[in-house]
Amino acid sequence: MSVALALFLLAVVVPVFFGKIRSAPTWLLIQGAALAWAGFLQHAHVSMHTVAALAEVVVVRALIAPWLLRRAIRGRSEPNHDLMPSNLFAWTVAIALIVLAFQFGAPAADERHAMTLGAVAATVAVAWLLLATNGSSPAQLVAVLYMENALGLFETLLPAPWPLPVHAALGLIYLGTVGVGGWLIGTPEAVTVPEGDRA
Repeated sequence: MSVALALFLLAVVVPVFFGKIRSAPTWLLIQGAALAWAGFLQHAHVSMHTVAALAEVVVVRALIAPWLLRRAIRGRSEPNHDLMPSNLFAWTVAIALIVLAFQFGAPAADERHAMTLGAVAATVAVAWLLLATNGSSPAQLVAVLYMENALGLFETLLPAPWPLPVHAALGLIYLGTVGVGGWLIGTPEAVTVPEGDRA
């Protein structure tokens, strides 16, 4: 579980400091794979529920969503900017938020719960920081998908996995988010021409 959690956290934190917008789908793919791995370790035995839940995570979060996001980002003509502005102030705030997030998980009963709670809180904090520091549509969508992945990671803390209808609903919400967001990103903005410039 700790390796899957470390992989998930790596895919959350590294893009904030060093990632570009066009590399965001790859990081979301890694997050989805880490979520599937953590979900597999959560289940005591392999059952139909386990296979269906993991299939939803792998197919929706690790394959379809990153592909849709990559396609939408490539349809834009803007340069490949940083996911978060590369300046000392933003980096200091990001580091402080991540440290504070892990303090949130410190009171948990055991080390696994503390690390998972810290990773969930860090993911949400990073998502809020992305929303606050980058106004581009792709970065805003990536931040929302980070939050939804944090919700998926939170499930691994529960004593029993969510029922399949809940997994299906979350998968549809995730697909809906990336589908609508990708459509909005890929739609060219209308250019308004001032009255005086019209022929």
